[in-house]
Amino acid sequence: MSDPKASSIGILGSGAAGLITAYTLLRDGFTNVTIISRDSKPGGVWSDERVYPGLTINNVYGEFRFSPQPSLAAKDDSKRLSGFEMRDYMKKFADNYLEGVIRYGFHIIGVMRPSNNSSSGWNVRVEDVRTKQQQTLTFDRIVLCTGGCSEPYIPEEISPKSAKHASFKGHVFHSSQFRTQLDKLQAEGKDERGFGEVVIVGGGKSAQDVAAYLANKGVRSSVVFDKADAFLAVTSPLPDAIRRSRFLSILSPHSSLNSRLERFLHTTSLGSTITHFIWNKIIAGSFDAAGVTKDSPLRNTQDAFWGVRINDEGVPKPNGFHMLVKEGKIDIVAPARVASYSSDGESVILNNGGKLKADTVVLATGYTSSWHPLFDEQTAAGLGINRHPPDPSLVKSEDKWNNYVSLSNPPAAHPSSEQWASSIYRGIVPAKNLFNRDFAINGAVFTTNNGYAFEVTAHWISSYFLNDSNLKLPSSPEEALAHADRNSAWLRKRYPDMLLWANESYSSNLAFWTWPQVIDEMLSDMGLKVYRSGGSWLTWPFKVIELKEIEKLKEERDELRLETES
Repeated sequence: MSDPKASSIGILGSGAAGLITAYTLLRDGFTNVTIISRDSKPGGVWSDERVYPGLTINNVYGEFRFSPQPSLAAKDDSKRLSGFEMRDYMKKFADNYLEGVIRYGFHIIGVMRPSNNSSSGWNVRVEDVRTKQQQTLTFDRIVLCTGGCSEPYIPEEISPKSAKHASFKGHVFHSSQFRTQLDKLQAEGKDERGFGEVVIVGGGKSAQDVAAYLANKGVRSSVVFDKADAFLAVTSPLPDAIRRSRFLSILSPHSSLNSRLERFLHTTSLGSTITHFIWNKIIAGSFDAAGVTKDSPLRNTQDAFWGVRINDEGVPKPNGFHMLVKEGKIDIVAPARVASYSSDGESVILNNGGKLKADTVVLATGYTSSWHPLFDEQTAAGLGINRHPPDPSLVKSEDKWNNYVSLSNPPAAHPSSEQWASSIYRGIVPAKNLFNRDFAINGAVFTTNNGYAFEVTAHWISSYFLNDSNLKLPSSPEEALAHADRNSAWLRKRYPDMLLWANESYSSNLAFWTWPQVIDEMLSDMGLKVYRSGGSWLTWPFKVIELKEIEKLKEERDELRLETES
C-alpha cells in the first residue's frame, strides 16, 4: 500500500492499551482506525461492567494515566484511585479523543487471514452481544490489545461445572464476575449478607480486594492460598524521589547493565550485598507497616525480589485487607488450596484433608491467555504468535549472566526446557511476521507503570506501521526470533518459574521494576532520547519520571522523519 495512513486498522480491545494506541495512530494521520470491544463502555478491566466496590488501582497516584489527560483527583487519602475512578478516567479519555472510533458490544470470535494463501490483511469475525448476529470485519492491519486479564482461568476441579457435578448447593463464580453478582443480589432486594459464608480461592490482589470489601460490609470470608502476593507497604508515603524514580529499577537487575551504578550493584559482591540488604529491609518494613506479625500466615508470600507477583499497598488503610486480617475480620487458610467440592453439597475440601463450609465460592484464580480463543492453529502458526520450546543452545545461554552476583542462589525452579519462550519481538511484533507490518501487540509487556509503557509502545507501533526509516528493526525474522529467545532466556534466569505463572498474552516480557530500562530500549529503537528524567551522575537514580517527558513524542518523531527524508 503506497500510503500507510490510508490503511484500515482494527484495534482489538478497548482497555488502556487499545485507547492510547488508537489516539496515537489518529494523531499520526491514520484516517481509518476502529476499536472493537465486547464491552458497552471503554476501559477493559476498568470498564463499567467489571469494576466493583473495593477494587483499587495498584499504582501510586498519577502514575497510571496518559500524557494528554491529567489524572482525576484521588478521593482516597492513600492516593490510590478506585476502580470506579479509573473507569471514569478511561471513559473521559474516550469521550475527549475517540468519539465514533469504538464499536461496542461486539464479541470477537476469531481473527484470520482472508484466505489460506494470503500473507496480508485480516478478517475479524464478530458476534453482536445483544442480537447474537455474526459478521466479518476486514482490516489491513491489526493491533491486538486484549490484555492478560480478560479471560478468566478456572481450574477444572473447582469449576462451576465440577460444583454442579458434586451437587454443591452454593454459588460459584470468578472474581471478575463479582460486580455482576453484587448487582444480582441488589436486584433480589438483598445486601452482601446474601452471599452467606464465603470462601475465596487465591491470594492475589483480586482475592484481597473482595475479602476486604466483604469484611467492611460485615461479611466474613475465608481466603485460601498456597502463597499470597508479595507487597510493598510503608508507614508514611514515600517521597517521589524514591517511589516514582529509577531507584527501584536499578535495584532490580536488567539483561543489560548500562550504568556504572547498575554494574556495581549486580556484578560485585559488595554491590549484591547492598542490593539484597535494601530489598530485605523493604520486605521486612512492609510486613511491619501492614501489621503482619511474625506468626501470621500472611508471611507466606511470593518472593518480592525473584518474582513479579507484588502489590503496592502504600500506607495500609485501617479498612484494608492486611489490617482486617489482623483484626480477625478475615480468616486466612494457608498454606492450602481448595481441591474439590464436598459430597455434602455445602463445603469445599482442602488439599490437606480439611473442610470449609461455603455458601459462596469466589474463584480469584487469575486469567488465561486472551489470544488462544482468537486464532485457529493455522493462523497462529502462520503469524508466529504462540510461545515455543526454548532453543536448546539458548538454554545454555542463561550462563551469559553468571557474572550477576545479585542473581546468585536463586530459588528452586522447573527445568528451563519446560519454560517456553516468547516468539514476540520486543513484546510487540511476532518475529515471524516482522516485515509484513500488518500486525502488532500493545499490552503484552508486564510492567508496574502501564500508562507510560502503553503510550511509548503505541508510538513504536505507529512508527512501525508508517515504515519509518529511523525505526531500528532486526535484519530478518530469524534475528528477531533470536532476540525474543535471548530475552526469554534472561527471564528464566531473572524470574525463575514466572514464565509458567504468567499467561501468554502478557508474558512477552516481564519488565516489572525495570520498565524504565525497557522503555529506553524502545525509545532508542525510534532514535529518540533516553534517560528522559535527566539528572547528573549522582542524582539521576532519584529524578522523578513524569509523563510530560513523552508528551511530545509525536513531534520528535515527525522531526526525525523530516531529517531522514531531507
